[in-house]
Amino acid sequence: MSSEPYGVDPRHPEPSRSVPELFSSVIGQISTLFRQEVRLARAEVGEKISHASGAITPLGAGAGMLLGTLILLLFALVSLLVEFGIPVGWSQLIVALLAAVIGYALIRSGISRLNATTLMPERTAEQLSRDAQVAKEQVR
Repeated sequence: MSSEPYGVDPRHPEPSRSVPELFSSVIGQISTLFRQEVRLARAEVGEKISHASGAITPLGAGAGMLLGTLILLLFALVSLLVEFGIPVGWSQLIVALLAAVIGYALIRSGISRLNATTLMPERTAEQLSRDAQVAKEQVR
């Protein structure tokens, strides 16, 4: 006969806890775990934002310079078309339509590359997946 007292299982050190108490404990642990994961997600998103914010000023300045350059190039293209004998109004319309088509293509390309998965905090998503798996195993 076993030397263990009645009802004590060495594999389960707390046999006196009822199923509702165990379930409540698991729910509490899962709740704490997910709160910690939310804090991790906030920290990770904050880290990504602070990293990106350092690039905003040079990007803005560069974009402003390129916009000015683009305007001058479009005026030059209009002048070139006028030199070839196309009236000023038609030259401006041709250049404007060409710029609009190119701008539309660039915007569509940018939108297709920008999706939710590139902005999602990867480490947090992986950790939440692992936590959900652990929670499933504990409930079993």
